[in-house]
Amino acid sequence: MLDHRPRRPVLGEPHRTPEATGLGGLGRAPEGFDAATLYAYTLPQPDTAACVRDTLPVLGSPTGLAAEAVVCAMVLQTVARGDNHALEDQLRTWAEELHRRCPRGAALR
Repeated sequence: MLDHRPRRPVLGEPHRTPEATGLGGLGRAPEGFDAATLYAYTLPQPDTAACVRDTLPVLGSPTGLAAEAVVCAMVLQTVARGDNHALEDQLRTWAEELHRRCPRGAALR
């Protein structure tokens, strides 16, 4: 099924390793993707994460739900590959919250 939600230009995930400098991928993604990426990486600092969420209203909105789910899944995949272990518990909690926010019977696509 085609996804007709609006897409926005995004910067992607910044890489800080010597082998991969620059940006992970310029392109188009669900609205709120960059905000959700920033939020994901601030999860170990609860005060900062709360500030990001309060400052970027797309987070927590119905429009941002798809972006949050995509970013959460992407970063959880990095945990499965051996990276970002410090984020694992917070990401799983976030995934559970996103699941509860998903409208009943709706699928994120």
